[in-house]
Amino acid sequence: MNNVMEWPGAASLGGVVGAVAASAETWPPFLRGQRERPARVLLADDDPHMCRVIAQELLADARIHLVAQAHSLREGRRLMGQHDIDVLLVDLNLGDGTGFELIEHMKSVHPVAEAVVVSAMEDEEHAIHAFELGASGYLVKGSWFGNFAQAVLQVINGGATITPNLARRLLRRLGGHGDAAAGTPAVARHGGHGEHLSEREREILRLVASGFTSGEIAKRLLISAQTVNTHIKNVYRKLQVRTRAQAVTLASQYGLLF
Repeated sequence: MNNVMEWPGAASLGGVVGAVAASAETWPPFLRGQRERPARVLLADDDPHMCRVIAQELLADARIHLVAQAHSLREGRRLMGQHDIDVLLVDLNLGDGTGFELIEHMKSVHPVAEAVVVSAMEDEEHAIHAFELGASGYLVKGSWFGNFAQAVLQVINGGATITPNLARRLLRRLGGHGDAAAGTPAVARHGGHGEHLSEREREILRLVASGFTSGEIAKRLLISAQTVNTHIKNVYRKLQVRTRAQAVTLASQYGLLF
């Protein structure tokens, strides 16, 4: 059953915009997405109303630069060729194609850019497929937890963003609950992935799964952000993944976050 709610009204949206403006004032200088160098975003959605809602929130944040809006797959590809972007916010239904196709195209022309799906479809299969293609986030339209500016800033700083209800369902699904070999450790059941992760790597991976950026993890653990990124790269290598979202998904599946 789809649990999509109606989007908050103008008063609620105004409160969100006000909170975004306030948080921009306290944004740490060592993180990406500053007033003098904002995160560049391409928004792709075939729903004009949804585009206006998302664009209003992004434009209210000085840390975000909305470079263009696309209303179809074809237009998204064209605009992607005309602009340098840091983040793609993309619906899965683009009329003449899918958001999956646009994510794949983005990875070929802007390989270091991040993708965040914004969809009315709240099922695990779509989310997992998006992560497999390299997306770093999945937000459900109409969720009261939605904050698009914050999602952009999270992913460009090495984090991941998933609507909480969906994230919980993914963890339950990928955590190996109900496995036939219930008495066998998850790592052993799945071919040994992650068995050589150090305790520090597991600790950092759990913080990544909780949405913390490299800078925030560094402050919590009293180490440098460079050290955090080195640990994350080692996790990528050991789990044979390319993105934080993929690492979190695989780690959840193999029981490495518990």
